[in-house]
Amino acid sequence: MGVEDGLAGLPRLETRRLALRVTPAAERAIRAGHPWLFDQSIQQQSGDGRSGDLAVVFDRKGRFLAVGLYDPLTPLRVRLLQSGTPASINRAWFSARLVDALRRRAALPSAQTNGYRLVHGENDGLPGLILDRYGATAVLKLYTAAWIPHLREVLAAAMAVVPLERLVLRLSRHVQQHPAALHGLENGRVLLGPLLDGPAAFVENGLTFEADVLQGQKTGFFLDQRDNRARVEALARGKTVLNVFAYTGGFSLYAARGGATQIVSLDLSRPALAQAERHFKLNRSIPPVAAARHEILAGDAFAALTQLRKDRRRFDLVVLDPPAFARRSDEVARALVAYGRLTRLALDALRLGGTLVAASCSSRVTADAFFDVVHAAAAAAQRPLRELERTGHPVDHPIGFKEGAYLKCLFAMA
Repeated sequence: MGVEDGLAGLPRLETRRLALRVTPAAERAIRAGHPWLFDQSIQQQSGDGRSGDLAVVFDRKGRFLAVGLYDPLTPLRVRLLQSGTPASINRAWFSARLVDALRRRAALPSAQTNGYRLVHGENDGLPGLILDRYGATAVLKLYTAAWIPHLREVLAAAMAVVPLERLVLRLSRHVQQHPAALHGLENGRVLLGPLLDGPAAFVENGLTFEADVLQGQKTGFFLDQRDNRARVEALARGKTVLNVFAYTGGFSLYAARGGATQIVSLDLSRPALAQAERHFKLNRSIPPVAAARHEILAGDAFAALTQLRKDRRRFDLVVLDPPAFARRSDEVARALVAYGRLTRLALDALRLGGTLVAASCSSRVTADAFFDVVHAAAAAAQRPLRELERTGHPVDHPIGFKEGAYLKCLFAMA
């Protein structure tokens, strides 16, 4: 199947150019490199815009500021592509951005790792667009329908730059709520290559994993924790490990290869835990993985940790990798309370002198606020932490602007 087959239902749309004037504050933000323009910052607009139209932003003196994709379906009205100097937004422009993104990841593709992020949205100059690789399969995820009219050019550029056997389209929940803007495309459509009859296999640091690229969370796997998983492996020899919010067992499998004697994978999702067991089976040829005892525990993390405390079960290493607790600014206070409670419960399951690994993927929660609440909770539990390391984003998840930072992780002894 070629790209044209996968996009057969997509009409050849002609995008228009809109002219915008914005507030002085928005001008300053654009000049500073911010990739977003919100609706309340637009003071004048040359006409009604359609999803995917190119919006050209001018300053108060009529000089070019930026050009981006117009999205009337969200308050984030324009996702900026090019600032400072004018440019034609076409296949050559997309190719140049993809080449730049690949250059940043030059050290990643290898026989040991063929699963990683190729394009990290705004941070790679393609706002609202994610491209992840899982072996021979790539997943394109869109967070705005404004990309739909440009898909043919984007995919043609991708095919010229990255050799792919299969490309799957994933759409955010928000985008799926606007079918009229999708022109027949749907979440999970294979745009290129043969259809999938199961998960996509890939290798990460020599371990074999499978990603549900059609329906799984994000694009099928949490690629951003690759480096932190490797750090857990280095700490795991001879340890008992509790992996909370284990999903499909990434941290668990790394701990096993690192020589952990026993690993408990705790998650609410039974299908995810079943996949975690399969990941162990796929890697049984690795002696430490075969030797490790792997137990799955299905249930709510807070309730399960409470029960482990009652059962007086203790571990040498506890990993906390919860989903985003704060997706909106009004959820931050509640998220910090949850992080504090989770830390206290985890310490109850951690032996004295054990290692705590606590992560947050909530972009609304700053790194300082997260680390402070973890330390405060530990101090209140009379288990003060001795930090080993603080980590952030891996090389394939670069950060190009303040709001783009979301991942932070603390390694500490308690």
